[in-house]
Amino acid sequence: MRTTEPIEIRRGGADDIPAVIALFDGAVEWLVARGRTGQWGTKPWSANPKAVAMVEKYLTTGQPWMAEIGGEVAGTLTLTDGPGGDIIPRAAEPERYVHLLAADHGRHGGRGVGRALLAHAVEETRRQGVGLLRVDCYRSEDRALVSYYESNGFTATEPFTGPDGSWPGQVLAQRV
Repeated sequence: MRTTEPIEIRRGGADDIPAVIALFDGAVEWLVARGRTGQWGTKPWSANPKAVAMVEKYLTTGQPWMAEIGGEVAGTLTLTDGPGGDIIPRAAEPERYVHLLAADHGRHGGRGVGRALLAHAVEETRRQGVGLLRVDCYRSEDRALVSYYESNGFTATEPFTGPDGSWPGQVLAQRV
C-alpha cells in the first residue's frame, strides 16, 4: 500500500553517505531492469570506489539535501557552487550546481521525490541570492533524462562527452 505521507526535505550530511549510496545502488538496479545500462553501467555504486568517493566528496563539501517520506530516505540532491571536474566549464557568474540527484524508484516511486528536490534546489538557489541553477545529465538517444529536467524548468544548453569519449552528456540551466 502506497503511503500518502508528505515529502519532507532536510539538510543532509556525512551521516547520510550510506543512504545515498544505497539510493544509487537502487537506481542502477532500476535502470538495468529497463535495459538502460549506458548511464551508469550494471555495477552497484557501492562496489565502485570512484562512485563512493564522489558521494563522500559531495556530501562533505557541498550542500546535501535529503527527501524523506514517513521518516525513510526517499531521495537526495546536493548543491555546490559549480560543476565538478574539468569537462564542464564554470559559468561566468555565480551559480548553484545540482549533483547526485536520485530517488527511490521502488517503495516511493512515482511520488514526485525528484521534482520536490529540484523545486527545493530552485528555492535554495534563490534564497542564497544566486540567479543561475545548472545540472548535467546523461544524454541518451531518447533524451529521457534531458526531457525530465526540461519538464522541471531547465533548458538544455551545451552537450558534452565524458572523458573516455563514450558518455554523452547534456548541461541544462535554469534562471531562478
